[in-house]
Amino acid sequence: MHPYRLPAAAKSSVAGKLGSSHSLSALSPKQTALLVVDMQNYFMAPGQQLETPVAREIVPNVNRLAGALRDAGGTIVWIRNRTPEGSSLEWPSYSSRYSPEKWSIRDAAMKPDAFGFEFWPELDMRDGDLEVVKTRFSAFIQGSSDIRAQLAPLGVDTVFVTGVATNICCESTARDAMMLNYHVAMISDGCAAPTDELHAATLTGFHQFFGDVLETDEAVALLHDKAAAA
Repeated sequence: MHPYRLPAAAKSSVAGKLGSSHSLSALSPKQTALLVVDMQNYFMAPGQQLETPVAREIVPNVNRLAGALRDAGGTIVWIRNRTPEGSSLEWPSYSSRYSPEKWSIRDAAMKPDAFGFEFWPELDMRDGDLEVVKTRFSAFIQGSSDIRAQLAPLGVDTVFVTGVATNICCESTARDAMMLNYHVAMISDGCAAPTDELHAATLTGFHQFFGDVLETDEAVALLHDKAAAA
């Protein structure tokens, strides 16, 4: 896994504004959702175009946090990316950043029923969990998915963000969730990026301006504390 710890300077920056280095100290487990972003074969399986090997290493932490939140009465949301209808014509600002050959591979890999679209088989998905399909980096940007419609009836106001890649779809989803007034924590050892540097830069910046950054142990302990208090 990425060898990441929140830098002291980042903690100090938040503490200077808040009085504490962590903003997410109070939550209701039943109003909390774990968002598992894009842990599908295209990003995780060996040999795939956007394989991120570290993503395979975070699976135990994601499964553990999912189990802890289920036990506490919260919601698990498995999110995956799908090729937009019309592909390059639907999202030209992104498709133009690929060669036609590479975009064709991405396009085919994330169509429904393609191998790349399927969830990584080691994820502990259960009946009663939610599934969301998105067509942009962020699940929350308008038109990308129906995640807000699925979360609203459950009264969710807090989200933990895990998945791949830390600096792309996880960060985009986490930032937009905060902009929509969810309380957000990115789980540092539950996210994976192509490099340690990209992972660290994303989490440090997110912690200072957008939301919290917690390790899996910290998130599980927070859930247990709140469940015990209830």
